[in-house]
Amino acid sequence: MSVLVNKDSKIIVQGFTGSEGTFHASQMIEYGTNVVGGVTPGKGGTSHLDRPVFNTVKDAVERAGADTTIIFVPPAFAADAIMEAADAGIKVIIAITEGIPVADMIKANAYVKERNARLIGPNCPGVITPGEAKVGIMPGFVFKKGTVGIVSKSGTLTYEAADQVVKQGLGITTAIGIGGDPIIGTTTKEAVELLMNDPETECIVMIGEIGGQLEADAAHWIKADGNRKPVVGFIAGVTAPAGRTMGHAGAIVGGSDDTAEAKKQIMRECGIHVVDSPAEIGKKVKEVIG
Repeated sequence: MSVLVNKDSKIIVQGFTGSEGTFHASQMIEYGTNVVGGVTPGKGGTSHLDRPVFNTVKDAVERAGADTTIIFVPPAFAADAIMEAADAGIKVIIAITEGIPVADMIKANAYVKERNARLIGPNCPGVITPGEAKVGIMPGFVFKKGTVGIVSKSGTLTYEAADQVVKQGLGITTAIGIGGDPIIGTTTKEAVELLMNDPETECIVMIGEIGGQLEADAAHWIKADGNRKPVVGFIAGVTAPAGRTMGHAGAIVGGSDDTAEAKKQIMRECGIHVVDSPAEIGKKVKEVIG
């Protein structure tokens, strides 16, 4: 099995004919992802990358049966694109766009939840189920199919963790890049829960960073859930100074509980196998799987 996306997902690209949408859609298609078309207002009825272009998401749902979307729309319009997808009945919405205004995201996030859709991101690398569907900007060749799930705020650390897991002779069920903005659609805990309930996932890699409570919330849930599967954790930002945004807009130490060391302590107390360097992720996964 897998979570969120698989070979049967019918995927559209919002911002299909723009430079980013074109580049990444072509990579997704080359990977074998079932891209059924794209959306660019005003270009409906044309063709792009040998796929139909629609004026609206609703058209794409009605005519191509789309159920999943990936969004490459500029920040000023991205929240509207998210809400349009939810309104059209899309159930998995993956927003790659970085820098969407927080006020816009508060509105869009609530809108998505009201319609029982799942938003991944924004400011994320996307989701990949190796060998089935790459709905994002990650390098597909790094990922091989297996039994390890990945949840990460960081795009590059998602790829790093996957590469290490594969080099240990293991592989990935689904990797979820949840995004590094202050307001995101799916939390660390929610993504971990999806993988915890996936029968094919035997171990989960949880990669977080300074700022916020997402990792602590996930750790407490994992413990309360009975530590059903081993979880390997890493927190980026050990040397980050307090009060300064580091890379991601959500990565800012606001208090003592936001630091990397504080998060790692909570995770260890909750039974998570915490590593102090990303270079140790693969070996630790191999160790805990046995």
